[in-house]
Amino acid sequence: MHYRTLGRTGIKVSPYALGAMMFGPMGNPDHDDAIAMIHKALDTGINFLDTADRYSAGESEEIVGKALKGRRENVVLATKVHGPMGEDPNQQGSSRRWIIAEVENSLRRLQTDYIDLYQIHRPDPSTDIEETLSALSDLIHSGKVRAIGHSAMPASDIVEAQWVAERRGYERFRTEQPTYSILNRGIESEVLPVIERYGMGTLVWSPLAKGMLTGRIRKDQQSDLRRTEMFSSFSDEQRLDKVEQIIPLAEEAGLPMTHLAMAFAIAHPGVTSAIIGPRTHEHLDDLLASVEVNLSDDILDRIDAIVPPGTDVGAPDESAYRPPALTQTSLRRRSPEERSAA
Repeated sequence: MHYRTLGRTGIKVSPYALGAMMFGPMGNPDHDDAIAMIHKALDTGINFLDTADRYSAGESEEIVGKALKGRRENVVLATKVHGPMGEDPNQQGSSRRWIIAEVENSLRRLQTDYIDLYQIHRPDPSTDIEETLSALSDLIHSGKVRAIGHSAMPASDIVEAQWVAERRGYERFRTEQPTYSILNRGIESEVLPVIERYGMGTLVWSPLAKGMLTGRIRKDQQSDLRRTEMFSSFSDEQRLDKVEQIIPLAEEAGLPMTHLAMAFAIAHPGVTSAIIGPRTHEHLDDLLASVEVNLSDDILDRIDAIVPPGTDVGAPDESAYRPPALTQTSLRRRSPEERSAA
């Protein structure tokens, strides 16, 4: 296993991070089986684990905590805060009030005294970034958190957060966790260059494009995966057309689709680690077998010809962050009164 430095933190991490979203009722509800998968990944050299408070309403963190008993010191442990954790409207977001409260809950569930990487799961336009950075800085100074990061942050917000930290003397965000795959290359335009400029690490999620790059989802074929999953992207003709072009490329390279997709995700110099999110041992074994795969320039050039750099294919990912300027009509249109007065 060839380890990489997580931005400028000095922390060495594996090129694959084991994502725990599928551990718990959201995926695999068998705690013992999930723990066995975590141990298998650690035994192969994976030292980076990523979870979130919201995954299975905290149960994912509980499973990870059980699995790390006796092995905590050798693991770089990452979790996230932001998503709703109850009916109370203040049990979510990036306010100081919630961050300070929820980190204690995560520490308890994870059965640890510290979190190596504490991440803001999604941007929170309702909270001043100074408020968020102030709270996170206090957690670092208290020793409960080693480094901080964010996920799905637009490039402009990343820059603003770095400037605020410098001006106010707060701890800086050290990582970003965006979606990235052969079908989702939008971050290559601005996000990855900005991340590299500030010396940040990048932990990318969905390198298999929610399963579209497994080879199991084909055009004009009704697979079990397409029947059971709820992702509209599985019926997106543009994405399916690209998959049909990628499959023969993988075959020509002598690689399973999953191996081609994972190798692509970690080939970019701005990417530190790619998150794998297996639900079964079979999924995990397949992904672990691809960790040493390297793609030639010819293969990468041909991928570029299918999906040009900086391009997102098809409709936006259902779980991708969309800023208020795109989701709130009132921010894009003047009121009727303003229009009539113009």
